[in-house]
Amino acid sequence: MQAEVELELIRKCTTGDPRFFEPLVRAYEGPGLRVATGMLGDTDEARDALQEAFVKVFKNLSRFDKKRAFGPWFFQILRNQCRDMIRARNSRGARETRDERLEFRPADAEKGPERVRQRSAARDLLWRGLDAIGEDHREVIVLKELQGFRYPEIAEILDIPEGTVASRLYHARRALKAALEDLGVQYP
Repeated sequence: MQAEVELELIRKCTTGDPRFFEPLVRAYEGPGLRVATGMLGDTDEARDALQEAFVKVFKNLSRFDKKRAFGPWFFQILRNQCRDMIRARNSRGARETRDERLEFRPADAEKGPERVRQRSAARDLLWRGLDAIGEDHREVIVLKELQGFRYPEIAEILDIPEGTVASRLYHARRALKAALEDLGVQYP
């Protein structure tokens, strides 16, 4: 969605017409669910986080700085919601689980049962590796590698300088590689 369109929708929402929030929800629902699932590892929890993030966004639209892009602001709120849920989960002592229903892109053209089994095993290894590297590294990997955000977008979402994004991503990739090697993955 174009920035001008988003700003007009936000303006209409803040002047008392909430029906203009729906196009924003539709535009950010898919990417938001993928980010939340990547951070939380569970589609049901991700849907809850996404819903709560949309509620917070709607309640705070009047505080949105119209000089900024809406997307990074939305993803900051979603990220904070996911982090809150992770902290709550950890304080309850609940075990993190990874949802097998998360779909990765690009879709594999091969549909045979052996390829499905291989993809499932690879996905399981990836989640186990992501679990092992910690929250900060996991979120930068999810934003860059699984969602395809650019460095400036990640910097704005995480509220850190671009150089820090590059550094964190470098260390996150190294940590993920080490975690995967610990899980028995061998590189050519």
